[in-house]
Amino acid sequence: MITTAQFYHHFLENPTVSTDTRNITPGCIFFALKGDHFNANEFAAQALEKGASFVVIDEEIYAINEKCLLVEDVLTALQNLARYHREQLNIPVIGLTGSNGKTTSKELVNAVLTERFKTFATFGNLNNHIGVPLSILSITHDVEIAVIEMGANHQKEIELLCSIAQPTHGIITNVGMAHLDGFGGFEGVKKGKAELYAYLKENNGYTFINRDNAHLMEMSATSGLNKLIYYGTENGNTIKGNLKSSDPFIEVEWTNHDVSSVVKTNLTGSYNFENILAAICIGDFFDMNPEEINIGLANYQPKNNRSQLTKTDHNTVICDFYNANPSSMTAALNNIAVLSADKKSAILGDMFELGPESNLQHEKIAKQAFDSGLNQLILIGKYFYALKDQFDALFFETPAEAAAYIQQNPIENHLVLLKGSRGMKLESLLQYL
Repeated sequence: MITTAQFYHHFLENPTVSTDTRNITPGCIFFALKGDHFNANEFAAQALEKGASFVVIDEEIYAINEKCLLVEDVLTALQNLARYHREQLNIPVIGLTGSNGKTTSKELVNAVLTERFKTFATFGNLNNHIGVPLSILSITHDVEIAVIEMGANHQKEIELLCSIAQPTHGIITNVGMAHLDGFGGFEGVKKGKAELYAYLKENNGYTFINRDNAHLMEMSATSGLNKLIYYGTENGNTIKGNLKSSDPFIEVEWTNHDVSSVVKTNLTGSYNFENILAAICIGDFFDMNPEEINIGLANYQPKNNRSQLTKTDHNTVICDFYNANPSSMTAALNNIAVLSADKKSAILGDMFELGPESNLQHEKIAKQAFDSGLNQLILIGKYFYALKDQFDALFFETPAEAAAYIQQNPIENHLVLLKGSRGMKLESLLQYL
């Protein structure tokens, strides 16, 4: 079996990693991962044929030549290699997690820091036990600061990701009603996310905390953190901010050292105020001046269907259908309620991974949506459909059924909130709006 140190020598000579034979590039190292329904060991020879320099396998039967590196477990080898690479990097690494706003916060922090530093940030949402190692292995030696997003749907996952990314700084955006099934309820969510605080405490790291968030304050006190940098809306924080406007785009006034500044962003949704404030706080911590910070924020363009305002031929659509949970649904409905528009609609899809809470949480969101004074409410998915006799709204079991209805009954000149869990694939409806 090859050791991690020997493995790293190969990686330095071939610093591109792939886990998908469809994305093989000449000279890369292919990791033959396994899943419930696939065994990439079977594609080792194919990866070599496509130009991989080495393939990493854990079944000796597939070792056809010296380019096949045999390990005990491919996933563990990938994680160990990433951990080893991280230990060679003498740079700040900002670990970022939370129930909502992780990816937007990561992008905002990256947008700010990039104004001064050579920055690496997690690509897309490569934030799990496979994605984080791949992200770490993508950090080159000219990078000055890295921002690593860490997602989790069960306890001990953040702990594992911290052992790989080894953050020197960290932030939990918030804790909410997400992945309740895997975490075992809201208290389980708090316990799981607090694993980042535990790592920072043990390793004398810095922690950025939203002082307005009672849950985060409680978690930080319990964790015994001592290197704390606060942001929020009250005096006494390193960064104090207030939301000047959010209709439709967010404008923030913020203060540090008695110097005030105002920044206009391209983000919609008042719930993004705290994400913007977090990015300001992190930029300020790394000695960036207000002008640099504001330029980074002002130039950031939301994407990936997260709080993205899109004008179609007929409507203005808040594209927020990358994912959903009760906390983010509540925030999105609160936001559309205060936006200016002659007519408003919401098209909401089921929220996944809520376990025993599913029925109750869907009923709560349906009631909030129904009470929001919308001109039209469309609810899609089996959990929402089960409520069809309780609310005066349009219910469909699938997006295809909703699409057929919208084609026959067009929505025009509305502000439309389009939001649901990723698996609902609500993007299919955008073409009809």
